[in-house]
Amino acid sequence: MDRQQEFVLRTIEERDVRFVRLWFTDVVGSLKSVALAPAEVEGAFEEGLGFDGSSIEGLSRIYEADMLLQPDPSTFQILPWRGQTEPTSRMFCDILTPDGSPSPADPRHVLKRQLAAAADMGFTCYTHPEIEFYLLESDDLNAAGDPVPVDQGGYFDHVTGGVAQDFRRNAVTMLEAVGISVEFSHHENGPGQNEIDLRYADALQTADNIMTFRTVVKEVAIQQGIYATFMPKPFSEHPGSGMHTHFSLFEGDTNAFFEAGHEYQLSQTARQFIAGVLKHAPEFTAVTNQFVNSYKRLWGGGEAPSHLSWGHNNRSALVRVPLYKPNKGQSARIEYRGIDSAANPYLAYAVLLGAGLKGIQEGYELAPAAEEDVWSLSTAERRALGHSPLPGSLHDAIRVMEESELVADILGEQVFESFLRNKRDEWADYRQNVSPFEINRYLGIL
Repeated sequence: MDRQQEFVLRTIEERDVRFVRLWFTDVVGSLKSVALAPAEVEGAFEEGLGFDGSSIEGLSRIYEADMLLQPDPSTFQILPWRGQTEPTSRMFCDILTPDGSPSPADPRHVLKRQLAAAADMGFTCYTHPEIEFYLLESDDLNAAGDPVPVDQGGYFDHVTGGVAQDFRRNAVTMLEAVGISVEFSHHENGPGQNEIDLRYADALQTADNIMTFRTVVKEVAIQQGIYATFMPKPFSEHPGSGMHTHFSLFEGDTNAFFEAGHEYQLSQTARQFIAGVLKHAPEFTAVTNQFVNSYKRLWGGGEAPSHLSWGHNNRSALVRVPLYKPNKGQSARIEYRGIDSAANPYLAYAVLLGAGLKGIQEGYELAPAAEEDVWSLSTAERRALGHSPLPGSLHDAIRVMEESELVADILGEQVFESFLRNKRDEWADYRQNVSPFEINRYLGIL
């Protein structure tokens, strides 16, 4: 037994932990949980915990249902919202097949594979997400059929005595209690919309943190009698919620994206990484923007990027290079602005990293930066400048992803096929649904 496992067992005993929750995700990023008695934890470390994988979306087929959960002791944390009367902890798990090998259907393993590929090239990947979400009075709708935000605040507004301000303070405190460092938090553009930014960490830790983050945000909202949603675009007239993520690759202690004297201080490695992301973005958009509603955000304005472009501090671009900080070469990074805050972070970061590494491996050439406001250009102007559009709907994104050898290779056959199957089913359900828009627009005139 290693030291981390011994630490977990000792902490469980010293803190009188009553329940140990084992966390993992299905193919679309829904958090799954099973509570383990403290006496069973040591056995789970040694042999794993068996469960029926065929009942979890995308994990296994009926005829190969038996799976194992292998707790990762490095992710052990006490859950502060469960109080002192029944101390509860959690650990993320890797999913194994009965012979003890990693399951090809485990989203966490998909990201681990890409991080191993980066390590083989000499790189460590660090990420920093900016996570947006809406706070609503409840999950009920008003008489007009719309959700009701908790306030009418805007970007960086200080709403004195406001619900959101108390919420952010409580959420940040709870996040830090579970070991997640927060860089800053603020009110976003939409009414009731908020953003909390997590500090840089390696990509796997970040993905684990995002899953914990969503749970914390939901829990704090419930405690305050309100409702938090990561739905990409809950309001037609207000901005959607994204998860802009900053990426950087390090070679040891050296930032591989920085090179003094080059344009925007970007190294050739960084430029090839950006080129890979842009070239393959349409192929992986179904992963980073996986819901029907995601495309209301991408194509609904509100600073959401919908065309392939990059720029230096250009917030209309899909990939932004933040302003360079003099004498801080270690901070050189790129920001991908297309991801929804509802994406499966393991798969989203895997496809982005894989596309960037492909650009480095193949020596992709990066087109000139967009200096103009991409949103203000006409369709013909965008076409002339080479700013091709991202898929316009989940259906379009599925069609492009189906033909992508790169995404199939990154995700692996089982995740690739099960993800596409889930998304095809979602599109079929959506296509059959008659929406309030159609009733309001057509019933009285046709």
